Amino acid sequence: MQFPARAVRKSFLCAVTHAALGFVAVGVASAVPAQQPEGPQVDAPAPVARPAETTARASGKKVVVPPGTRLAVVLENGISTRSAKAGDSLYFHTAFPVTQNNQVVIPVGSYLRGSLLESKRPGRVKGHGEFRMRLESLILPNGYTVDLLAAPRSADTGGKETTDPEGKVTGEGGKGKDVGTVATTTVTGAGIGAIAGGAKGAGIGAGVGGLIGLGAILLTRGPEAQLPRGTTMDIVLERELAMDSSFVQFSNTGTALPITPPQARER
Repeated sequence: MQFPARAVRKSFLCAVTHAALGFVAVGVASAVPAQQPEGPQVDAPAPVARPAETTARASGKKVVVPPGTRLAVVLENGISTRSAKAGDSLYFHTAFPVTQNNQVVIPVGSYLRGSLLESKRPGRVKGHGEFRMRLESLILPNGYTVDLLAAPRSADTGGKETTDPEGKVTGEGGKGKDVGTVATTTVTGAGIGAIAGGAKGAGIGAGVGGLIGLGAILLTRGPEAQLPRGTTMDIVLERELAMDSSFVQFSNTGTALPITPPQARER
């Protein structure tokens, strides 16, 4: 049985149209995201990708400041053997930059922290007031902190204190003051004795005055060792100071800090 050509063509076109519509429906379905079912979700949500964590600052080369390097510093808090004790904290700031190979490694305005290792008051008969200190850490103006070991070599105290290589500060002695005290009380006693009883009274008065002066010495301590606030000091590194170059601003000389005038010395 033969089919007319027109009917065959019509059947073929219908088949092609149905196939094309099927492909379009599949493509649309794949392009549209699946609709979330209504109601509470049972499955855990898909993990959200976290942004990459910030990497730590890369370390630079080491800058080494050799032992024996001197730093000019200013004392921020005063020290006196009258009240100082071992363990007390000490604070300083640098007054002059430290350079190396024409580059600034420690700028002006850097802070240093130290501590008292021991403190001794002067004796009543003999002995000087003295204390020993050590500097232990350095803080650059940008906050970078590093350990160090340093001790004072000289101090402009306005008095007669001396320093030694071990970081000990020793106050002046009171021998001259003691002699003056005895002499003054002896003369005063002699004058009173002379008024009361002539030459004999003068001798007795001198003796009594001398004893009074000696008693005053035994009851009075010698001069306290002290470094007033604002004292300028020269400290020396006792071991090398190693710093990370990525934290050192080699072209920054720093900012000078105001120097607090020293307080009146204790008597």
